[in-house]
This record gives sequence, structure tokens and C-alpha cells, in this order.
Amino acid sequence: MMKRIWSLFAVLALLCALTIPALAAAGGTADAEPAVQTVSEEELARSEENTTKVRKIWAVAALIGVACFGGALGMAHSVAKAANNMAEQPEAAGQIRTSMMMGLVFIETVIIYALIIAILIIFVL
Repeated sequence: MMKRIWSLFAVLALLCALTIPALAAAGGTADAEPAVQTVSEEELARSEENTTKVRKIWAVAALIGVACFGGALGMAHSVAKAANNMAEQPEAAGQIRTSMMMGLVFIETVIIYALIIAILIIFVL
């Protein structure tokens, strides 16, 4: 039962990490113009640019937050299970430790990929 919950959480974290940048890039602007007050094109462009920057900041913050939170939970779960298994089977401690370290490396890799995507959102989009 717990494995299913952790697997579901991992899939949910991955989906969030993949969809947040897409939603930020898609954005969406309000097309309503004020009826009484006229705004110059320069002010409008500046306003849209600021709105885009704010969207990028929120998308990056959410992306890094979800990736780090999911990674931390996954690492904590992995280390706890490995420690428990090493306590139950001390003769297999070396193999368990090696498998745990490989798993931690893969989890950390996903977090680094999220960081790279966040940097791309800030500087490229």
C-alpha cells in the first residue's frame, strides 16, 4: 500500500515539474482595454513584459519547490528503507548501500534537471 502511495506521489511530482513550465510559457493576457483612459503602446509593452517576468518567477519558484520537495521525500524514504534493511540483514549491507546510493544519484539528477529547466525559463523564454 505504501509503495503505491509513494509511486503515485512520484508521478504527481513529475507531472507538476513538467506542466508548470508549460503553463508559464503559455501565459495568457487580458485583452480588455480601459474605456476612459488611453495607454501608450510603450507603457502597454512594459506592462506586458513585467507580467511575463512575474509569471516566470512564479513558475520557477513552483518548479524548484515541487522538484526539491519530491526529491527530499524520495531520498528520505530511500535512506529510511535502506537503514531498516541493513539492520535486518547486516550481511547484505554493502549491496543495500550501493543500491541506495545509485537511487539517490538518480533522484538528485531529476532535481538538477528541474534546476536546468528553471534556468532556461528565466533566461530563454
